[in-house]
Amino acid sequence: MNANNIFVKTDLSNLSQELQKNHKDYSETILKSIYCQAESIAQKVVIKGDNKVDIDTIIDDIVTSRYLGIPIMLALLGLVFFITIIGANYPSELLAAAFFAIEEKITQLFVAAGWSDFIQGFFVSGVYHSVAWVVSVMLPPMAIFFPLFTLLEDAGYLPRVAFNLDSIFQKAGTCGKQALTMCMGFGCNAAGVTSCRIIDSPRERLIAILTNNFVPCNGRFPLVIALSMIFFGGTAAYKGIIAAGIVAGLVLIGVLMTLFISYVLSKTLLKGIPSNFVLELPPYRRPLIGQVIVRSIFDRTIFVLMRAIIVAAPAGGIIWIMANTVVGDCSLLQYMTSFLEPIGRLIGLDGVILTAFILGLPANEIVLPLMIMGYLSTGVMIEVESLESLRSILIEQCGWTWITALCVMLFSLLHYPCATTLLTIKRETNSLKWSFLAFIIPLLVAGAVCFIGAQTLRWLV
Repeated sequence: MNANNIFVKTDLSNLSQELQKNHKDYSETILKSIYCQAESIAQKVVIKGDNKVDIDTIIDDIVTSRYLGIPIMLALLGLVFFITIIGANYPSELLAAAFFAIEEKITQLFVAAGWSDFIQGFFVSGVYHSVAWVVSVMLPPMAIFFPLFTLLEDAGYLPRVAFNLDSIFQKAGTCGKQALTMCMGFGCNAAGVTSCRIIDSPRERLIAILTNNFVPCNGRFPLVIALSMIFFGGTAAYKGIIAAGIVAGLVLIGVLMTLFISYVLSKTLLKGIPSNFVLELPPYRRPLIGQVIVRSIFDRTIFVLMRAIIVAAPAGGIIWIMANTVVGDCSLLQYMTSFLEPIGRLIGLDGVILTAFILGLPANEIVLPLMIMGYLSTGVMIEVESLESLRSILIEQCGWTWITALCVMLFSLLHYPCATTLLTIKRETNSLKWSFLAFIIPLLVAGAVCFIGAQTLRWLV
């Protein structure tokens, strides 16, 4: 190797370091120059009326301001959750009553046909009951949340969310587009993972995929909402508002954890230069209600619900077999809960709770009924008539405290994705390695947060 080659390599190395150091400054300078030139040309050729008020600019000055942008965003998020919580309760109760009334008729048909107790239990108490739980718990919140989310999307507000969060995600080593994929995760983490296709950089797309699970999907909302109303709801008059505040607070924790893990990944496994996020804010427009209904109900709600049912149906059968297969004096489900008891206690949970989360891998919606089944040793997922009866079961029979409830809510928020999301990650990344990391990273984070939280709170209390 001659001196000239050494000089060229050294020069290129210095240039590369300089580009990495000043990449953002160079890109912003180029973009600023382009837009300044475009604005200069527009001023020369576009004639505006003297008295015309630019409403979009006035609104943007408020919703994207440095001081009001994020508080307004959090307030809108809390409002969406409040409407979802209040609006989903009654339809969910009606659906549950209808499905379990049908279950009685199906049971009578099995008895009349002379089917064995095992076949009847597997298909009715296992498969059908699991599907009924998923539909009655998941459909009403999704049918409310997705239209509200689509309204914000069609009105042109979501790009403003990305604009507000762009600088924060830049500091975490990613770009503002991840804020949009994170918003999609509120409806369904599988949909959020799929939406990561909008991110051009492969490195940042992987970071968004691996961290999308830290925002709760519709499958985790029922458990979080129920526990927030039971243990932190206060008086009946303000339960809905307080529950919405607790849920919004947990969502904020999920967002902060998304930023933290994104930063760690960008400095370790997925090092690189954050890409610039060039975003032209679209004009505000009046949403088309017909399109909102079609897109939110058929393209999103039904699509996500069907995928959940496909996964939950066989899971319900397997869980029923475990709960009703007795070896010695205990069922397989009881052996599993006993084995996991010490680990569960260490992180503020117990063996039944951990078992419910493990067996709830196919669909987060069945975690709560699995807990009840484990505690009552019924051998079948049962329906709880009201929050008061659930409160009685958890506090009086199972010995739950507010610390237990908080740890369950945090574990539900941060733990590994459901099977549908993991399969979606495998499809999007075409890699078992990244699919495994998408599973193990949230699990370690959830375990660490619950361990630190439980031990600290126990010491303080």
